[in-house]
Amino acid sequence: MPNNSSSRLQGSDLSCIRDDRVLFEELCFELNSGQLLLLEGENGSGKTSLLRILCGFREPDAGQVLWCGHAINDSQYYDDMAYVGHLDGVKKELTVLENLKVSLALGQRGQYSIAQALLKVQLADFEDAPVQSLSAGQKRRLSLARLLITHNTLWILDEPFTSLDKQGISLIERLMTEHCKNGGMIILTSHHDIALPSVDVQRILLS
Repeated sequence: MPNNSSSRLQGSDLSCIRDDRVLFEELCFELNSGQLLLLEGENGSGKTSLLRILCGFREPDAGQVLWCGHAINDSQYYDDMAYVGHLDGVKKELTVLENLKVSLALGQRGQYSIAQALLKVQLADFEDAPVQSLSAGQKRRLSLARLLITHNTLWILDEPFTSLDKQGISLIERLMTEHCKNGGMIILTSHHDIALPSVDVQRILLS
């Protein structure tokens, strides 16, 4: 459950250069509670690089990222943010239940229990299954279940619909809608045309 109904993330004059190529420059945005920001653009346009900056994995070449008016390194930003990237971020040698217990031990308890989260992502019958036995889509659902059991206002998702069928895509769209309605915030990249009619969706096109 998001913990702050007035949270705000700002990107101020952000620039990113990779291999002497300017991916983007003087990029500005503001994201508030209940909103979703969709990053669009072709492969290589800088979407993942921008996510890495927002996650603190790399510094911008210019500009700054602010969380509730403070630089992200000088705030509780990293406690409030959760990231799911291209890789599912789960340990294949552990079971589904063991993976979620590890995630819970590393973060604050969220709105849902492990059992409730597994039910939400339709993995309720897979608690004791080794992750290595799951399909690609089931592993993706497990990675997203981690968001439900921990207490994070901002979700940063890099292609969250990868490996999901139509049912899985609809499921994740419902979870994202619920998160925003509860005051959460989401930033994501996706080649999938998201359908969230009740969510305030902003878009940034990188080229």
